[in-house]
Amino acid sequence: MGLSRQDGAVRQDGLGRQVDGFLRHITVERGLAANTVAAYRRDLARYTTWLRSSGLVDVAAIGEGDIAAFQRALRTEEGGELSASSVARILSTVRSFHRHLTEEGVTEVDPAREVKPPKLGLRLPKAISIDDMERLLTATGGEDSPDPVAVRDRALLEMLYATGARITELVSLNVDDVQDGDMVRVTGKGSKQRIVPVGSYARRALDAYLVRVRPVFSARGRATPGLFLGIRGQRLSRQGAWLVIRAAAERSGIAAHVSPHTFRHSFATHLLQGGADVRVVQDLLGHSSVSTTQLYTQVTADTLIDMYQSAHPRAR
Repeated sequence: MGLSRQDGAVRQDGLGRQVDGFLRHITVERGLAANTVAAYRRDLARYTTWLRSSGLVDVAAIGEGDIAAFQRALRTEEGGELSASSVARILSTVRSFHRHLTEEGVTEVDPAREVKPPKLGLRLPKAISIDDMERLLTATGGEDSPDPVAVRDRALLEMLYATGARITELVSLNVDDVQDGDMVRVTGKGSKQRIVPVGSYARRALDAYLVRVRPVFSARGRATPGLFLGIRGQRLSRQGAWLVIRAAAERSGIAAHVSPHTFRHSFATHLLQGGADVRVVQDLLGHSSVSTTQLYTQVTADTLIDMYQSAHPRAR
């Protein structure tokens, strides 16, 4: 049976009330970020739409076979088969939902406990070389450029690479988050804060922007504490920052695909290649688990192997 793509609000029957209760739980008690809660809501809207189309509106009546049927339906959804990673994410949401219902005593049995998500291949982070990063950063021009937008864009890109921040974290920065002593306070997932150093190149570009450009942009709009502003004085959006990155990538002429996460991946990979401890990189990235950070060690190990095999006379 196909799945509806409607991601709207869940109707307020018993099933809808249980979903709302779960979303309140992960928002208030677990403190998950707004974007994460929104993703849970979309996944559960998809799930509950399928349940209703199958005549299931009582959570106590849902069995393991129903979860398995939902998983099969995801794989054959009208409009194109979902990727294994998308199916795994949706099933993870469903498992969390049913585990919550069991823990709260709403249901006696967790029907999703034994349902296994599809196996995912190991996806290694994709970084670019230090030389390519240099070309990317200089593609906007320097902090001495007469173009105020270019000065802002250079500061934005330098800060992305200097801090390893996610694009949402960077555009959410306020002026007050820039600490004395070349540090910046970054608010990550779950509103967790971390302090990240800012190198001399990024600090110089940021100072040029703060002194010469931000006051001009700020005067054109309503007062905002946002660090990076658009030309009309509003806080720069994720989409606006994405356009800055795309334009710089096109001007740089590098062959690699560049996205906001390219800066984060390159930040981590280059630190590890330079000898940084994986635990330190974990703290700088704001990873809750070191296993996530260790994916980058695999990247650097692969690079070492390639260099060894190409350079050692008896490697092959």
